[in-house]
Amino acid sequence: MILPIYQYGWPLLRKKSENITPDYPDLQQLIANMYETMYQAEGCGLAAPQIGLNIRLIVIDGSPLYDEEQPDAILKTFMKVLINPVITERTGNEWANNEGCLSFPTLRETVKRPEKVKIEYFDENFQLHSEEYEGMAARIIQHEYDHIEGIFFIDRISPLRRKLITTKLNAIAKGKVECKYNIKVYKK
Repeated sequence: MILPIYQYGWPLLRKKSENITPDYPDLQQLIANMYETMYQAEGCGLAAPQIGLNIRLIVIDGSPLYDEEQPDAILKTFMKVLINPVITERTGNEWANNEGCLSFPTLRETVKRPEKVKIEYFDENFQLHSEEYEGMAARIIQHEYDHIEGIFFIDRISPLRRKLITTKLNAIAKGKVECKYNIKVYKK
């Protein structure tokens, strides 16, 4: 089932998410719904707060970012479910890249992030993993991880740049954007 994606302006998106247990209700169906929602919106990652759930759950499929001409080989098959993830280390040089977000349709900004991450998480079968990623895979993880920490990608740009995009942010918060997917706008 395709779910609406919560837009910038929802207070829930600023909350730090809660861990879940293996008996979380209908977890496998929720994961399937999140993937379906992400694919319909043409995203490469989706965090549970973006569908209105204050839980530490992320789905990722980096394959849309795979480029034959400049291959980051891992992206071709980079598909993950991250439950209760914790980034344990961020290393390497910070590198800038243009990022977008399903909760901020039409907005893209250049964001600097460390090139490598170590992460611990449970998969969809609640098997514990400890892994390291670099490059675009590390960037996707960090972007989605920020969502479950209540952080937006725009928090990682300069205050001056944030001020310059205030009009765009207000339009997104009011739902005054053209979007190919179902969004949920916060009504005060």
